[in-house]
Amino acid sequence: MVARTVCLVRHGAADAWGELTDEGREQSRLIGQRLGRLPIDVVWHSPLPRAVDSARTIAAQMPRVLVDEAAELVDHVPFVPEVEDLSPSWAGFFDGYDRSEADAGRRTADALAARFGIPNSKAQRPTHEVAVTHAYPIGWLVRDALGAPPDRWMSLAGVANTSLTVIELYEEEPTGVVMVNDMSHLPTELRWTGFPGGGQL
Repeated sequence: MVARTVCLVRHGAADAWGELTDEGREQSRLIGQRLGRLPIDVVWHSPLPRAVDSARTIAAQMPRVLVDEAAELVDHVPFVPEVEDLSPSWAGFFDGYDRSEADAGRRTADALAARFGIPNSKAQRPTHEVAVTHAYPIGWLVRDALGAPPDRWMSLAGVANTSLTVIELYEEEPTGVVMVNDMSHLPTELRWTGFPGGGQL
């Protein structure tokens, strides 16, 4: 049984212009050190600068490894529920999305799952890939791995900068979700949990 392991990493902390901050670069260096212990075959990244720079910093902590862009990893809203299915807390988030935008996001999401959510049937050995992307695509891929309804991506996209989410894909076995939003490589001051007041676990 040959496994395809995909390590999903949200980019490092970025400023309002989408450029990595000093904190984001340090977060990326630390996740690079952690992933450098694995036999990584390739580091993919979203086309957006914060993901590109994070991927380069991550790859610098590894022996020679291919670094390449994957357009499917771009930041996007993967699924827009119908208005009547939205909770009040999410209604404002989707306000203004028209059907063409929603359809475009879903096409990108489907392409993302087709590229990173299926086993590598041609591989002769286990493979390990890093995909540096954004919170929403990570939520979508975890949802896909679990076979959850499309709108569940919203509850799975609360991942921290440079947190690690790992999925394992097999030809004849269910997809394994090994970990989600793991930040154990980061010191407390570089972690984010989403709790009010910056509370930490």
